Parts: sequence; structure tokens; C-alpha cells
Amino acid sequence: MGASLPPKEANLFKLIVKSYETKQYKKGVKAADSILKKFPEHGETLSMKGLIYNCMDRKTEAYELVRHGLKNDVKSHVCWHVYGLLYRSDREYSDAIKSYRNALKIDPENIEILRDLSLLQIDYGVQLAEQEPAQMRDLSGFVETRQQLLTLKPNHRMNWIGFAVAHHLNSDPRKAAEILEAYEGTLEEDYPPYNERYEHSEMLLYKVSLLEECGSPERALEELNKKATRIVDKLAFKEQLASLFLKLGRFNEAEATYRSLLAANSENYRYHEALQKCLGLSLEGGKHSPEHVNKLTSLYKSLQEEYLSSAAAKRIPLDFLENEEFRKAADNYVRPFLTKGVPSLFSDLRPLYDHPGKADILGGLILEIEASLQNNGSFSGRSQKEPPSTLLWTLFLLAQHYDIRGQHDLALAKIDEAIVHTPTVIDLYLVKGKILKHAGDLVAAAALVDEARSMDLADRFLNSECVKRMLQADQVDLAEKTAVLFTKDGDQHNNLYDMQCMWYELASGDSYFRQGSLGRALKKYLAVEKHYADMTEDQFDFHSYCLRKMTLRAYVQMLKFQDRLHSFPFFHRAAVGAIRCYLKLHDAPPKVTVDEEGGFVGLSPSERKRIRQKQRKAEARAKKEAEEKAKEEEAANIAATKSGKRGSQHSKVIDLDPDGQKLLQVEDPLAEATKYLQLLQKHSASRLETHLLSFELNIRKQKMLLALQAVKRQLRLDPDDPEVHRCLIRFLHKVDSLPPAQTSTEKLVQNVIEIERPSLGVPHDKSLLEVNESFLENHRDSLVHRAAAAEMLFLLSPERKEEAIKLIEDSVNNIGPRDCAFGRIMAWKLKSCVSVHKLLETTFHDTSAASRWGLLCAEMFPFSTYFKGVKSSAVPGSVNYQACSKEDNSDLGKNQNKIIEAFTHSVNGDIPDLKDLKISAPVESHQTC
Repeated sequence: MGASLPPKEANLFKLIVKSYETKQYKKGVKAADSILKKFPEHGETLSMKGLIYNCMDRKTEAYELVRHGLKNDVKSHVCWHVYGLLYRSDREYSDAIKSYRNALKIDPENIEILRDLSLLQIDYGVQLAEQEPAQMRDLSGFVETRQQLLTLKPNHRMNWIGFAVAHHLNSDPRKAAEILEAYEGTLEEDYPPYNERYEHSEMLLYKVSLLEECGSPERALEELNKKATRIVDKLAFKEQLASLFLKLGRFNEAEATYRSLLAANSENYRYHEALQKCLGLSLEGGKHSPEHVNKLTSLYKSLQEEYLSSAAAKRIPLDFLENEEFRKAADNYVRPFLTKGVPSLFSDLRPLYDHPGKADILGGLILEIEASLQNNGSFSGRSQKEPPSTLLWTLFLLAQHYDIRGQHDLALAKIDEAIVHTPTVIDLYLVKGKILKHAGDLVAAAALVDEARSMDLADRFLNSECVKRMLQADQVDLAEKTAVLFTKDGDQHNNLYDMQCMWYELASGDSYFRQGSLGRALKKYLAVEKHYADMTEDQFDFHSYCLRKMTLRAYVQMLKFQDRLHSFPFFHRAAVGAIRCYLKLHDAPPKVTVDEEGGFVGLSPSERKRIRQKQRKAEARAKKEAEEKAKEEEAANIAATKSGKRGSQHSKVIDLDPDGQKLLQVEDPLAEATKYLQLLQKHSASRLETHLLSFELNIRKQKMLLALQAVKRQLRLDPDDPEVHRCLIRFLHKVDSLPPAQTSTEKLVQNVIEIERPSLGVPHDKSLLEVNESFLENHRDSLVHRAAAAEMLFLLSPERKEEAIKLIEDSVNNIGPRDCAFGRIMAWKLKSCVSVHKLLETTFHDTSAASRWGLLCAEMFPFSTYFKGVKSSAVPGSVNYQACSKEDNSDLGKNQNKIIEAFTHSVNGDIPDLKDLKISAPVESHQTC
């Protein structure tokens, strides 16, 4: 570096490098300017100055300087290395790798460049969605680079470890274990010293895991026992030992080890699951046999006696016990939690509602406990009186039970009773808001949760819950004013974006999408995608750190986690939302002509010309002002670097497109949607929604074979889903409607579809009407399936419209088994009824049928604002309507403690108006089974 400079300037060049490494940017620029005064065309100095400018957020100048420097000294490895660093900082990974390789052609043994290249090769795994599709990590190149580093510096521990990890990631754990074995052979007998015991212990555990992974559990167990004295993490040692015993079929030793682990932590469900495997009692599929249930009962009876305070030992039997045994165990389990007042008890019991019959047993049990507390003040079979709060939490639990069963009248009656009992418990209002949400009154739910929020204005969780409910009710402005209470300096948008608050962005995006504001919705969805890109970028800093600190097992887990990052729910929701926006944009593009956009309708050509000139001047003026503002900020950043810190880290980012209008100005919305679909197909292939979107996208692009592929994958995942039936009929109807094939390609496509037709469950001798009729026969009792069949009947035979509508209207709301408590459990869900109503309005275009359906559903769902149920806030005169009146919700900023007049209270719990919200249960509901 700086070899072509005289000694004085060469020392200055070393100072530039040191200043860059220590982040003393002003000092580095000053040294570079000193060299450039004498040697203005020195390529390496120009490149280093550009690199420092890049750190000072002077991107344009940085690229100009680096390119100028490279042009002046194209054979300098420093210039190419700096060019690669510049590209890497902007996430242009492929260009950065090319630059590093060019640098290595000049200096093939440069350690720094090889290390930077290896980091990019392992970090290059996931590209941003707006760039090319995702690519795999360059693992073979990573192995080669790490081998070069080991060859150059064989006495460096990091190089040995890095080479082993490279082989492991390249699916060769056996080779990785051999490399670690060879590394151990280079160590002295008394290694490690005391201060490196942990690092060496982690390497030994990593080596054992490699041996286990490559299919040598016996050798792994031998190695683990051999190095037991050098392993510091005794818990990890025990867990690994137990795992190996279990894998080798040494069940007695595995059982003893897992029992000792349970003695240390009896709440660890993984230990309980492994113990069941040791005893041959694990559930592989289906139900436990009676013999297994008896053995499991004996096991957990002994564990409960051994670990008296273990909640897991009492909760796990609820999963396999049935009937009266289940009732007794559930009774013993819930009573202490009701006495303690644990709000999360229902969340713990929630999975049991998926077990046939257990929901009825739980309902009867909770009712029995409530009756005993109401009558005697104690649990049945006990003389000891319970505190008054026990009844409160029993009512709380019972309300949630009715809510999940769809009995919202009863749920609201019980939660109101709990509120009257103790009006100051915040959890009661949160649950009542949730019940109202499920009942279909999102506005009242938002108002009630805001009431809970105002009871503790310093609670961020309550604020977040309130914002979420407001966004679900499409009260975006009110939600933003509420969210801003917990953001820095009142800068809500930037602060929530910087905190990667993805739930807020997704909820906002969904709300904007429902309201038809596609630009803003896209902006929120793409913000979530950007967060995932930042997470991918953030892993870069861990590669060197983890190898240096020897946290190898956690490091490999982190890399595997990173590889499946885009399969997580938040990204899936954001990608689905973005695809739906682009599909809607394609189906209904903004119908704004150039004349209408400029307000030119009815104007003469000369007037239009004059207005356009004014517009161009205004745009130029705005651009100039933006540039001047940018220069001012840049000057401020430069001044801030006097302390050696980045000046822009505290500057406020100005959003030049708050409404997302630029995002709507895409030439091909389907091409944009395809980028996100490819990520979903790679990372969420097991989700039906992915292939439903694939069909919608490809049928619009006239990609018939890709649409066929999507339908086949849908049928493989869930052939009985009504959406899958819709896609199948639409696809085949589209194929049958195509004109005769003209080109060889078209003929080939049609031939393939004809060959694949039987695999779709549609033989050549069976018409689509017959397929649709068969589907209806198989699902005649399901509303959503009948609606799908009716819609497809109308598609295939538009003249049979009345028959199709009658199919829907003849649907019967089968009443489910009567709850052992009281009341009815309806088969129809509110969401399904809403979709049917929209179908009648938008697809059948029958306002009369839609009106009849709306009246029917309004009676079934009295709290639904969509159907204007009599108890909903959408009906003037109802209690919820008065509570959610616009006048009382218009200005959140004026009085944070008074949002809704009907819900007004003081923080000490004086809530008189809430008594008006009591909902009495129907008289017939008090009849027990």
C-alpha cells in the first residue's frame, strides 16, 4: 500500500488507513488531501479518500473518487479492494465479490482480501426481493477461500475453525470433524489455559455434534466421555449425553440422564418429551392406546409427587387423559391458577379445545366452579373460603370459553359480570374488546381497548393493543395519534420503522388495503420486506465474531435460521399483501389520463402548454429546494465528523412519498408480484395461500402451465378446500375457452394440459358441471363449499343464476352439539357469511339476494357492524353506537383520558357508565343440558 509514494507520503498513507480503521474520518481526509496536493492522480489515495467519504455518507463523491482512483491505477489490489468494500456497503454483493476476485488476481495471498471475500461468500445467501431471485450461498467458494487462509496462516486458530465450519455448511460434517481432530493434534498437552477453557469447551461440543450429525453416535459418545473433564458447559454436556444415549437405544441410561435434567428444570417440555421416548410412550401419530395412557398416568403421578410445584407435570396429562380422568386432572390444574389470579390460564388451556369432547368437559367444569363460588364462596368439596378474586378470574375464564365457542352473548354477559365485580382490572376490558372483535364489532372493540389503555397510560403493551384494535377498525388516523405517545420526539413513522415494528406496519398495510389505498398499503408491506433485508445484512458482523469467540453451535444455528428467515409469518404476510396489491393494481389500474391528471379537461392547447410550463417550473423549484436541503444536511454531517462519528445517525429522514404514489407507477405490476411470489414458493411452499396466489398471478399472465402447476400443488395440499375447487374449475374453464392452438408451442401446452387432466380428478368423459355437482354432494352441509359450488355453477352456466343463488340460500346453519353449559353453537362463522354476502353483491350482482342474506346474518350476528346487527355500534340507538360516537372520538390529542364519553372513568376505577354495557343472556340460555 502506498508503495509508489516517497517515505513521507507513504507514512501519511498508513495514517489514512489507520484513521479509517479507528473512524477518525476528518483526520484521514486531511492526510489524503496532503498526499493529493503533491500527487493528485495517486489511485490508492483517491480510493481511500472515497472510502472515507462513503463512511461520511457522501456517496456520490465516494464513488467518483474510487472510480477515478481505480482508473489511474487499475493494477492496484488496494483500489480493487476498496471498490469491493464500497459495493458491499451498498449491498451490491455480486459486484463486491467480482472486485475482491480482481484484487486477488493481483495479490493472491492478501489475508484481508481473502477474509472479506469469505465473509461475502457465506453471506451471499439471500438477495433482496427487488433484485434478482434468491440465490444459495457460495459454499464451495467459501471452502476454497478458507483453505487458502489456513494454508497462509496455519498457526491461527480461527483459520482451522473457519475451514471446519465451511465443510460443515457444505454438507460434509465428517470432513469438518476430521479438521477439528487435526487441529487438536497441534495443541499442547496442557491446553487450554484457564482463560480459554470456555472457547475450547465449545469447540469440543461442536465436534461431538458433528460426529452425531454424520451418523457416528457411538464415536460421538466416546468423544464426549473422553473430553468430559474439559467441557465447561455441564448442562449442554448432559443434554448431549442424553440425546446420544437415546439415539443409540440405551434407554435406561437415557432415562436416568433425563430424570436428572428434570430435577434441575422440571418445566422443560423437551425433557418430558424425551423421557416419554425413553419409556416407549411417545405419541408418533393418532391417539395413545389405553395401555400407554395407564403408563403415562403412573409416570406423571410420580412426577407430580416428586416435583410438587411443577406446572408442566400437571399440565401434560391433560393432553392424553380422557373423560372423567381428564375432568379430575383439569379441576386440580385450574383451581390453583384461579386462586392466584393468572390471566394467561385460558391461553394455556386453549390447545385442549382442539381435542374432541374436551371443550364440553372444560365448559361444564368451569360452570361448576362458578356455581360453587357463587353459592358457597369456595370450591366444591372444600370448606376453605376462597378470596373474592377467585370468582372474578373464574368469570374471566368462562367468558373466554364462551368466546372461543362462538357464544358471544354469553361471553359478554360473563365479562360484564366480572367488570361489575371488580371494575379496575385492566385485563377484563382487553378480553371484552377481543370478544367484541370476534362478534364483529371492531369499532366498539377499539373503543373498549382504548378504555383499558387509559387506565394505565404508562403501559406500552396496552398502547400497542389499542393501536392494533384501531387499525383493525380502520381508524388509521386515531391509531397513529395513539402510537405517537410512545415514540421518540413524536416522530411516529420514522421511529416505528427504525424499531422494525412489523406488526404495526402489517396492520396498517391491511387497513389501507381494505380502504383501497394501495400506495400506502404497498409502502407498509415493502417496509417489512426491507426489515428482513436488514436482518440478512446484520448477520455479516457475526461471521468473524463467532469464529473468534468459538460460539460455533450457536453460529451454525444462526446461519440455518437465516436460511429460513423468509419463511416466518411476518414476511409471509407482507409478501402476500404486496402481491395482492399488485394484482389489484393490474386488475384496476388508476384510470387517470394525462389531461385529467393535469386538470386539462376542456382547456385549449395554448392553455395546456402554459399550465405544463408552470408545472415544470414548480417541479424544478421543488427539486432545487430538495438539493439545497440535502447540501445543508451534508454540511451538518461533515461538521459532525469532527468528533469522528457519523453525522447522519441522528438526522431525520424525510419521506418524499408518504402516500406511496411512486410505488404505484410500475410498468408491469405482475412482474413486481412475481418477485415476491418466487420467495414464497421457495420459503413457504407448504402453505396453500402461496399456490392460490401463484394461480391468480399466472392465470393473469396467461402462463397456463404454471397455473396448472399451481392447481396440482393446491390439490396435493388440500383437495377439499373451496378455494382450490374454484381454481380448478376456473383453470379448466379457461382452457376450454381458449381458441384453437395455432403455433407449435400452443399445441404443446394444450397437449400437456389434456394429459394432466385426469391427475386433477377430472376425467376426459366428465364435464365441469358434473365435477362441480360432485363437489357439492361431498360438502352439502358446508356453507363455504356450497358458495364455491354456486359461484362455479354461475361461471359455467350464467343462465342458471337463480339456481346458483338458491344453492346458497338453502344452506342450513347446523347447530353444533349443545354445550354442556347452555346456549347454541352455530356452524356458520361470521367471516364466511361476510364473504358470501360480498359474493352475492359483486359476482352475482343480485342486490335483492344480498339484502335477504344480510337480514338473515344480522339476526344471527347481532353484534356485527358489517350486517348492522341490532346490538352493534353501526345501529343508531344501541349502547355500542353511543359509546363509539364520532364526536367523542374526534380528537385524541385534546384529552388523553377521555376518548369515548360512554367509557369515561378515572384511573381509580370509577366507571359508572360501563354498567350500561351489560348484556343479559337470553332466558332460554339458563336451561342446562
